[in-house]
Order: sequence, then C-alpha cells, then structure tokens
Amino acid sequence: MSDASEGEGGVFGSGVERREDIPLLTGDANYTADVSRPGMAHLAIRRSDHAHARIVDIDTTEAEAMDGVIAVYTGEDVEESGVPNSIPTAWMLPGLVTPQYRILATDKVRHEGSGVAAVVAESSQRARDAIDRIDVEYEPLAHATDPVAAVEEDLPPVHEEAEDNVAFDFELGDDGATDEAFADADHVASVDLRQPRIIPNAMEPRAAVAEFEASTEKLRLWMTSQNPHLHRMLLSASTLGIPENRIEVIAPEVGGGFGSKIYHYPDEAVTAWCSMQLERPVKWRASRQEGYVTDCHGRDHVTTAEIAVDDDGTVRGVRAETHAGLGAQLSQFGTATPSYLYTTVLSGQYTIPAIYCRVIGAFTNTTPVDAYRGAGRAEGIYVIERLMDVAARELDMDPVELRRRNLVPPEEFPYESAAALVYDSGEYERAMEKALDHVGYDELRKKQERLRGEGRYLGIGVANFVESAGLSPSGLAGDLGSQAGGWESSIVRFDSTGTLTVLAGTADQGQGHRTTYAQIAAEELGVGLEDIEVIEGDTDRIPQGMGTYGSRSASVGGGAIARAAREVREKARKIAEHQLEAAPEDVVFDDGSFHLEGAPDRALHIQEIAHEAYLGHDLPEGMDPGLEETNFYDPENFTYPFGTHVAVVEVDAETGDIDIEKYVAVDDCGEIINPMIVEGQVHGGIAQGIGAALYEGAAYDEAGHLRTRRMDEYAVPHSTYLPDFETDTTVTPSPHNPLGVKGVGESATIAAAPTVVSAVVDALEPFGVDHLDMPITPETVWRAVGGED
Repeated sequence: MSDASEGEGGVFGSGVERREDIPLLTGDANYTADVSRPGMAHLAIRRSDHAHARIVDIDTTEAEAMDGVIAVYTGEDVEESGVPNSIPTAWMLPGLVTPQYRILATDKVRHEGSGVAAVVAESSQRARDAIDRIDVEYEPLAHATDPVAAVEEDLPPVHEEAEDNVAFDFELGDDGATDEAFADADHVASVDLRQPRIIPNAMEPRAAVAEFEASTEKLRLWMTSQNPHLHRMLLSASTLGIPENRIEVIAPEVGGGFGSKIYHYPDEAVTAWCSMQLERPVKWRASRQEGYVTDCHGRDHVTTAEIAVDDDGTVRGVRAETHAGLGAQLSQFGTATPSYLYTTVLSGQYTIPAIYCRVIGAFTNTTPVDAYRGAGRAEGIYVIERLMDVAARELDMDPVELRRRNLVPPEEFPYESAAALVYDSGEYERAMEKALDHVGYDELRKKQERLRGEGRYLGIGVANFVESAGLSPSGLAGDLGSQAGGWESSIVRFDSTGTLTVLAGTADQGQGHRTTYAQIAAEELGVGLEDIEVIEGDTDRIPQGMGTYGSRSASVGGGAIARAAREVREKARKIAEHQLEAAPEDVVFDDGSFHLEGAPDRALHIQEIAHEAYLGHDLPEGMDPGLEETNFYDPENFTYPFGTHVAVVEVDAETGDIDIEKYVAVDDCGEIINPMIVEGQVHGGIAQGIGAALYEGAAYDEAGHLRTRRMDEYAVPHSTYLPDFETDTTVTPSPHNPLGVKGVGESATIAAAPTVVSAVVDALEPFGVDHLDMPITPETVWRAVGGED
C-alpha cells in the first residue's frame, strides 16, 4: 500500500521506528507520579515489620497531632465504612482455600510489608514522618518463608482457614499411566531443583492518584496499571462498592511491569478509599524499598522431577512434584501460574506420551507471588530442559542429539501434548539447527575438549522452548477456573477528515503498541502512519479490555484491531461500490483506494470515503452514517511461540567467575509486525533470564524479613554484565490468528534461564556437577567444585 508502506513489503513487517520514544526520551511523557490535582493530599502507609504477628493495639494519637496531618486510618476504619474491603483471587481451583484479603490488616499481619495504617497529610514528607509516630503493638508468631517447611513442619497457619498452609493440591495428567511408562523405560534420571523468588524491578515504582467527586459520586483513579479495566471491575465489585460506571481508571505512561502491575493491590484501593473519606484528591507513591516487600514476587518453586528414557533416547514419560510458594495472600493469578500455566508446558517441544505433575500451593509469610515475565511457562520449560540435560548425561548422549530425537515433527501439527495443550504450528528442528549453526556447535564441542586439557572449562548450553501465549478462548479459561475472559476489544474509527483512531483494551508499559498497532491498521486500511492515533489505558475512552500480560497484545489485541479494521474496510467498500456505481466484483482495494478493475483512475481513497460516510449525503440505502467498528476477538486457542537459545560460557574453577562468551537466540513468534521491536523484546527477555540464572533471588532471614530489600542487596544485572546477543528468527504463522502472529513478549525470558544454567553445568561436568540451583553465583560454583575442601 503506497500510502502506508515503509520499505519493501509494506508497513506490516517493517522496522518502523517506535513512535513512543521521543516523548519518553525528552521528558515530555507523563507518568502517574507526574499527575497533580488541585487540593491534592498525600498518603503514606505504615507497614508491618513482622512476618507473622497478631495486632494487639494501634495507637495513632501522636501521628494525628502532627501539623499537616489530615487523617490517620486503620483497618478497623475501613471495616466500619461498610465497603466490601476484599482483594479477590481471579483464578479458582478445586478445593482452593480463599481467605479474605483486606486492604489494611485488622487482626494479624501475615508478611513483612502488610499495611496496618494509613496517614494522609498535606505533603508526602509529612505523611512519611507521621507513619513513624504510629505505635503498633504486636504479638509475634512463628512463621514460614519456605513453601516446603510451611506445609510439612509444625508451624502456625498463615490463615486459620488452611491449618496445614495448603491453599490447593493440584494434579495434571494420569499418574497411573505415567508410572507404567517409568516402569517400562530403560533409564530414569531425576533432578531436585529450586526456582528462587524474583523481584520484578520495573523501572517505575507503583503509584496512584485518586480523585473522588462527591457531587457525582464518581471516582477517577490514575495508576500504574497493566490492566485498567480489571482494576475498575475489582474496585467496584470487591473492594469499594462503587458502581463500575462511576469509576474511571487511567494508566498514563507506565514504566515497565513484567506482570507486577496487573494485580489489584491494597495500596491503590487505600488511596481511593481515603479520597472517598476526605472528598479530595489523594496521591500515593511507593519507594523502591517499599515495592520490594509489596509488589508481587515471581517463581518460588521447589521441585523434584524425573524423566524416563530408553537406550535410544526416546522419552517415555515425565513426572514432577512441586511446592509452589504463594506468599501470604492469594493475588489475582497467583493460583493459575503454578497450576495450569506451569504444568501444561512440561512437554516442551517434545513428543512425551505420559506426563504427571502434582503441585502443592503453599501459603507462606512472605510477599504474595504472582505472574512474572514468562509466568508458569518459564518454570515449566526450566524443568523439562533440565530433565533433558540430566537424561542426556544418564545416557552418555549429546544433549542436542537427545533433544533432536524427541522433537515434535512439523507434520504432527496441530499437536496435542500429554499435558493437555494443542500446539498450533511449529518447525522446531529448523529453529534449533539455525541456532546451532550460529555458534558452530560441532566445532565448539571439539574446542571444549581441547580447552579442558588445558585446565579451562567451556560450557555449551542449549534450551528449546514453547510458550502458551494469549490465554484463550474465554470458555476454556472459564472451565479451568478463570474469573476473567481471554478476549480483547478494539475500536477502529475514521474521523470525518480522514484521520484514524485506534482504541485498544490492552495497556502498554513499553512494548511499543502505539507503533505496532498503527502498523496493523495502516496495512489493513492503506492509511499513512502519520494519520493514525492509538489510544489505550483509559476506561472512559475504551469501554472494555483485558489488558496486557501473557504475550497477548500482538496476537489478541492486534487480532481485534485487524478484525475491526477489516469491518471498517468492508463498510467503506460498500460506499465505494455505491458511489462508483459498480458491482462488488468490479471494485478492487489497493493502496488505500477502491478503484474499478482495469480502471485505476476511477477511484476513491478510503480517507475520502470517511468524509462521505460522515456527510451522509450519498450512502447506500439503509446504511447508517459514520465509519467505525468495534470488535471483540476471542481466539479459538492459545498461540505457541517457540525457539532455541544457545549460550557459550567459560567458568573459572578457582574464582567461580562465569563469562558468557556468546549468546544466540532464534525465536519464532509467527508473522512479525515490527522486527526492531521483536528484537528489543528478545534482548530484554534474555537479560531478565540471565538475571534469574546468575544474579537474582529474593531471600528471607530467620526472622522472616526480606534480606534482599534494596538494589545493593538484590543483584539486578547491569548491561556491562551481559554479552552482545545474536538474534535470528524463523517464521511459522499461527493458522488460527487473523494476522498469523504468536507473540514474543516473554519468550526470551522463558528460554534464557535454562540455557545459561545448562551452559554452566556443562562447563563443570569434569567436576561431577549435574545441576546447580539459580542464581549460580561465583560462590555457588566455587563450592560446587570443592572450594571448601
């Protein structure tokens, strides 16, 4: 389409520069922290410094007497106000224990960082000063921070409703059939592994500004949100009791999320509740340290896993048991992540006929756990890829060869795995061979052997992954326990002057939606990018939406946009046929114009037609004026991105230092809307995966306090710690997606951790090391090779 094209092949698939970046780089972008309202007050929250304790008394006298303090509230005040005062879970499981989750604690605190009181003051500094003047008397209780200890040791329950601290006991697969597969196999290999807690560390800490207008009983809430419509619904139905149509949630620019800004936290609800009590705007901003103890953590799995293989490398079965730490409260998707999202990818890219997994979801006296980039899929792929490595070691077989022998072949798609998923499409070996070619795998193995003779330890790690992206369809999600839909909505609207507005129910936090969504609309309608505006993140402007998470924006959000644009194009076609006085079969759409077959001079551009549609002077009989369409797209299945990553490391056995010499990523995300944005997503995902493998891991001390509570204690990798990444792609379109896209937001994070762990363990094979838990620090390596001896 000439009007919309950006290079060969049109605007779709081109590396168009991100439209978002100039205001972000120049400081013109507005974040929640930049919002200021007339008469605005400031909120600070007094938080528990105990992991588990009864609240005996809260004395707010001194805080209330301070100059500049407007009000001090406790959990009892919230209870007495009559609001529903509940933070619900959004994914139910059979037998799930669901204790009430209040926005301020009343009886007990169940983790360090629980809110126990709120101060509203004329300035943020005065509010922070005042919370230190609140005297809280506690009766400390024994606590559990480890998910295994929480359910197996004699400890007080986190919630009285779950005396054994078990929130759920989940099973997937046929344990009997799996036991038979193991009994018939030639070999069984096993691994015990721990996937540590990860703290999200989005660039922008969470924040909220609430403005309640008493005369209209309307609440307007600006907040750092990945899912504004979810927050609106939960504030209405579960927490504050305000009718949903009187709540507007606005997500301005959001500086990263990685899952942590999907959820309905107490803090934003407290901000809104305080505004309702005072009938004036209230602002709350989390400090980085505050976010470390309140923002949902990720992972926290303790797993024993086994794999059954025959002498020729055929995998017969996989079984695993996992204790998943849920934290002290059930967050929205905290139950889905370690159950359905985790267990269903345990087949990976492989034909495994028997799979069984049991997951015990454990309440612990820790920050709640929920989805973190790659949620569930990252944990599951880590397990199967570590199993493939230990199986290869058991068989004395090259780990790449073992993988190759078990890949699902292209002709088997759609492929139904033993873990209950139906993979849409894939050419797994093509991606793997491309990645191996990038590193020269066979020559690397020869180099590795040569260097070992010199006392140097080179490691080569290979990991294959498949991701279930874009959770859908809604009916299936509901059957599995979801309390939300898997659809997405879009409005595509021409204005009377021919400019185009795309309104989407997703919510950007740096992904580049304003660029990629405009590319989709430009390709479908032949309109220049400069004439397209993309709007997200305001529940008053976009009627409904399901937000951004789970690699769903391109596949589900983009699918809704494409479908709405096609409906707009069809209405415009009917107007063109009418005004050109032509039969439908004689009208061709090309480069944004409708023209007669063989007579390109007799044409109407779609932007001209938009003007005619709003004039309404000459429309087909029975057609309403205007040119816009709304589409709700509910996909028939997940999409399944996949790929292969390879890492080459050298490990210093004396110091434990790990040098990543090369990192190659070959990803298949289906059709590519913007290769530059895809590459950026892959780069960021690899960085987070390497962070988990080598650096990151939240830790609690014996008192239940978060020991890694600041950035100088929690190791987020610097860019200087990372190698240059070599990225490549294969393209296997999704057959059921309107655009053929699959999604890419989480893929590299899923792949990178098992890739790097595999490489380090491979380097240390001469020392008899067959597994190391993340994060693999220099001390971990030093101890593993006998540094203590």
